[in-house]
Amino acid sequence: MKYKRILLKLSGEALMGNRQYGIDPERLAEYAEDIKTITDKGVEVAIVIGGGNIFRGVSGASKGMDRVQGDHMGMLATVINGLALQSALENAGMQTRLQSAIKINEVAEPFIRRRAIRHLEKGRVVIFGGGTGNPYFTTDSAAVLRAIEIEADVILKGTRVDGIYNADPEKDSTAIKFNFISFDEVLKKGLKVMDTTAFTLSQENNLPIIVFDMNKKGNLLKVVSGEKVGTEVNI
Repeated sequence: MKYKRILLKLSGEALMGNRQYGIDPERLAEYAEDIKTITDKGVEVAIVIGGGNIFRGVSGASKGMDRVQGDHMGMLATVINGLALQSALENAGMQTRLQSAIKINEVAEPFIRRRAIRHLEKGRVVIFGGGTGNPYFTTDSAAVLRAIEIEADVILKGTRVDGIYNADPEKDSTAIKFNFISFDEVLKKGLKVMDTTAFTLSQENNLPIIVFDMNKKGNLLKVVSGEKVGTEVNI
């Protein structure tokens, strides 16, 4: 395996499957199977999941809701998704821990860096919920922050698109895909990989990002094995 310890970033929308909102148990089970293929090979896996399938703080704020309240609701949504993913992973035979950046002790451990690393060393999949615990920060920022804290080798951003393009491939059939692109080029071309705060944090800490299609079975194993899948963003 090319990578020993990874942080997998999943969007909340990815859990919807073909639904309009909420969680699709079949999609969860598919993800759990894919994650098991790499944990069986000794890869240490941490996961950060979004909450957009349940609630988005930004869209709530645009409709007149207080932004801080909205973001707190979004953080709780990520914990709900974390619980669902935890259940699916355990059904697939993995040991897991759910850690939350906001105190919610009845359902999740508090995030403690050393404890998270110890869980990973013992072969447990660690799910980080609650974002960063602060409003105005996205789960992209939480993913990069946690990846740096646990000393992950790479951030794998699982999406429904097979990499980074110079235009939206779902809208523009002439869009060109990048197999590799530098952090500077992403900024120069104004490409949307992650929000700016998360992306800059990743760049400053020399933490590579690979964007790939998580919905294609077997892709996760290929990425972790070092095959050229998706788009790698590096120095």
